Amino acid sequence: MPRPLRDTFDTGMHALAADPYGHRSAPVRADDDRREATVGGVVVRYYVSATVLTVTVVRVVYL
Repeated sequence: MPRPLRDTFDTGMHALAADPYGHRSAPVRADDDRREATVGGVVVRYYVSATVLTVTVVRVVYL
C-alpha cells in the first residue's frame, strides 16, 4: 500500500476504533456487531466485541 494511502487508512482506522458503530459503517447481514466500512478507500470488515472493547479486523480488501 503506498505510504499516502497507508497514512489515510491508519487515520481512518483510529477514528473507527474510537467509534466502531459510526464512521458510516453498516452491519453485515442481521448481526449488528459484524460491520463493514470503507476507510481511506479500503473496504474493511470487522467484528465488534463490546464486552472486551476489541475490534478485530476480519478482512481488508485493497486492490
